Amino acid sequence: MFRDLKVLELASVLAGPSVGQFFAELGAEVIKVENVNTGGDVTRTWKSAGEQTDDRSAYFCSCNWGKKSVALDLASAEGKQIVKKLAKRSDIVIVSYKPGDAEKLGVSYHQLKIDNPTLIYGQITGYGNDNDRVGYDAVIQAESGFMDLNGEKDGSPTKMPVALVDLLAAHQLKEALLLALLHRERTGKGGFVEVSLIQAALASLANQATNWLVGKRLPTRSGSAHPNIAPYGDSFMTKDSKRVLLAVGSDRQFEDLMRVLEIDDSVIAKKFSSNQKRVEHRSELNGLLADKIKQVSADELIKRLNAKKIPGGIIQNLREAFEMKEAT
Repeated sequence: MFRDLKVLELASVLAGPSVGQFFAELGAEVIKVENVNTGGDVTRTWKSAGEQTDDRSAYFCSCNWGKKSVALDLASAEGKQIVKKLAKRSDIVIVSYKPGDAEKLGVSYHQLKIDNPTLIYGQITGYGNDNDRVGYDAVIQAESGFMDLNGEKDGSPTKMPVALVDLLAAHQLKEALLLALLHRERTGKGGFVEVSLIQAALASLANQATNWLVGKRLPTRSGSAHPNIAPYGDSFMTKDSKRVLLAVGSDRQFEDLMRVLEIDDSVIAKKFSSNQKRVEHRSELNGLLADKIKQVSADELIKRLNAKKIPGGIIQNLREAFEMKEAT
């Protein structure tokens, strides 16, 4: 799709490199510039305990597939000259410098567009172009409210097990770059697009944000349970000691679930006839469901749920997830 597209990546860690990999996966030529003085992208050294890899750690491999890499000293005149030549022949430049650093290195949008007026320049910062704080995913998760929302009710705030904000920012920058490409196709003009980690995080709070901004109800930690839907995100142990998660999103699905579990309709009418009532009486509902689900094996329960188009699944580890036929 992007066979003739040339992308220059002046980014490190996860957010920017994920965008570069996206274009590489779709056929673009992506050249990743790494700092020769520091051993390249820092994620090359981010190895898990006991990991046996070369200078390409498993983490590095997650977002750098399909690229060409060049090690340069951007502080040197020669390094700057090489980058300018690469930028001159590029369609897109992706950067993730702190505000002010790109200008010091001579690779800001205004500096590079002089020799390449149709250049599309995508920038990721931590806190915007007027704040030079270092932006790292874990800190952004903490400051944006994600950690305060994540975890068990009586537990500590919990970081997501992947760099979620980096990935959200990467997706937003992809969208911006694709729109910029469409704009250039129509007008012949390049442009500058920017995403910050903090804005990407806040923009992705979705219903949790409006629960506060509109409903004036400050969300609290509730494990995997959904604050607005029940039973949704709630999980239950089966007869064979597997855990199944339910994601019931409508009254019809809930009524079908009650029939699958052979629970009398009178029970529904009493306290669970609407979603709002189910949210209000979640604890009592979960007790009822737990008693029924522990009498059925996981495979049998999923078979029954699927037959009635009721959303639910077994909680799996990564080995089990990648053994699914859908993962191949």
